[in-house]
Amino acid sequence: MNKWIELSIEYANQRNYLDDLFKVYPTIPEGIREIDETIWYEVEKHFNNMNNNALVKELLKLNLFPIKDSYIAYLRRDQSAIDRNPNTINRICGRLYEMGLDKIYQNCSLPKETNRQIGPMFKDWLRKKSLGILPITIDEFLKNDDNAILDASDEEMKQFANKYLNYKINKGLNFVARFNKQYIIGEAKFLSDFGGHQNAQFNDAINTILSKNVKAIKIAILDGVLYIKGNNKMYMSITTSFKDYNIMSSLVLREFLYQI
Repeated sequence: MNKWIELSIEYANQRNYLDDLFKVYPTIPEGIREIDETIWYEVEKHFNNMNNNALVKELLKLNLFPIKDSYIAYLRRDQSAIDRNPNTINRICGRLYEMGLDKIYQNCSLPKETNRQIGPMFKDWLRKKSLGILPITIDEFLKNDDNAILDASDEEMKQFANKYLNYKINKGLNFVARFNKQYIIGEAKFLSDFGGHQNAQFNDAINTILSKNVKAIKIAILDGVLYIKGNNKMYMSITTSFKDYNIMSSLVLREFLYQI
């Protein structure tokens, strides 16, 4: 297995991984969502009257439905289905009545998921000189062959890699650097859970390291649940199918770069 995968797994399972990772991804939840008072008045009225269809229709007007249910997205897109599927509505409302109004209000006002705020954090961490050098502009990056980290948008990094490094994937990059006169490109992701969007983020990073004929060392800078030992898909992937690729935590990235 690739040394950097092994080091990352060891770090995550034997050290204060999450405490240290917070320096890279200091996730701060946004404030609670505001709930429209007019809508909430109707929610309370229909809840107290146990008018199931009207209750669901009002709650769907809010940005966040108070329970997670696989059928909510369908009902949002076709509200006529509310009147045609009484068993589904009764099942959902049974959970709502069990929760009570206070809990419904609390769930509807939960902050946005921190995953949506994570994107810029890795670059902010780089700008703190966490890898020993300050990231620099493209013009400065091109002046010489010294060790350097590029400070640019994902799209600008993609264009740079396309022009100079034969990178052909139509997807932005999170990391472009040069150490010991060798270029390094990669994606940086914080995978906070399994499934859905997180799997897509994982696949984005893997696609970068699988890209062909790139004139650079390709890496996937991944953090989060993928290093939890077990039968989860991500852990199995990095320890079997992709065990020979440069996959690593941001917390071992500095060591990787200076040994190139």
